[in-house]
Amino acid sequence: MEPGKHLHVAVVGVGGVGTQVLEQLIANSNYGFHLVALTSSKRMLHSTNDLCINPLAWKDALNASETPVDLSAVKSTLQELVKQGEKAVFIDNTSSQDVAEMYPALLSVGINVVTPNKKAFSGEVGLYKGIVQASKSGRYLHESTVGAGLPIISTLRDLVETGDKVVKIEGVFSGTMSYIFNNFSSVEGSDESFSSIVKGARAQGYTEPNPADDLNGADVARKLTILARIIPELKDEQGNFPLLHGYQSVETTSLIQDAPASAISSGDEFMKWLPEQDAHFTRMREQAANEGSVLRYVGVVDVKNKVVKAELAKYPKTHPFATSLGGSDNIIMFHTERYGKRPLIVQGAGAGNDVTAMGVVSDILKLIRP
Repeated sequence: MEPGKHLHVAVVGVGGVGTQVLEQLIANSNYGFHLVALTSSKRMLHSTNDLCINPLAWKDALNASETPVDLSAVKSTLQELVKQGEKAVFIDNTSSQDVAEMYPALLSVGINVVTPNKKAFSGEVGLYKGIVQASKSGRYLHESTVGAGLPIISTLRDLVETGDKVVKIEGVFSGTMSYIFNNFSSVEGSDESFSSIVKGARAQGYTEPNPADDLNGADVARKLTILARIIPELKDEQGNFPLLHGYQSVETTSLIQDAPASAISSGDEFMKWLPEQDAHFTRMREQAANEGSVLRYVGVVDVKNKVVKAELAKYPKTHPFATSLGGSDNIIMFHTERYGKRPLIVQGAGAGNDVTAMGVVSDILKLIRP
């Protein structure tokens, strides 16, 4: 086989997103993917000279496997392929910090990394710096960490790399928060309680099993960190990346800051406690409505004032954040020197296994397109 003809793929994590990634890769088999390894949380398939993974039968084969997960073995296999002049990619579909911390070692030996895992790019700056430095040997692509399949990161990189100056980025970055406040504080008005809408969102799968993990704002703070670290003007005079402690350095308004520890411990306990907050949110909704506004949970990267924040804010009923959103849509506005009078807007579904997987697969295709 001619070196470099195939892209050798290791898929780590085959849950909702990982399964969709595999299905989309199989549907694009004309690109020449070769499955080297597949791992779930408990077992893995690992191709050898004597065993090739059949892409069309991977589920049954993985379920029947008795091989425990060994990511160091996966790395070694990919590394050997790189030495032979092949292209290799490690696809991390998990949300694991331990897996994220492998990225510098993978990149440094020429293994490309594609992932929707936000941990590596939104945590302590040391890991992020290690990834950037190691990327001289391998590429890292993480479009789906912000906005699922929406072209948010690629748009920002295009703006920056063509010399545009970012003034401000603002948007509704959380599909969960979007759904909740589109229904709770709509232009037409609503009388439904906050807890009732959260309950409905949870039942439809729009929230984490424990909605506290959405309502604390951390997910939005992580996405803001990822974007902020791409903007050169946010580096300090020594060239250091912003937000030293990642998402924990973002000014974040939690919607559940008064929740007792017992409520945070489980989703069911949280939902029992949440109605106690209904009167508070109703007052906020009424105040916004009296001002001709709606409530939206937004993220802001204010480059001019060097402020990065996630907050519940009021927007006029004529604003795109009030009129353009439906369901769990994301909407992000890029205010730049070139897009001064009218910001560049990216909008669409910002959550879901299929669109997140699309973002992952589109990154994979970037590795093999001429």
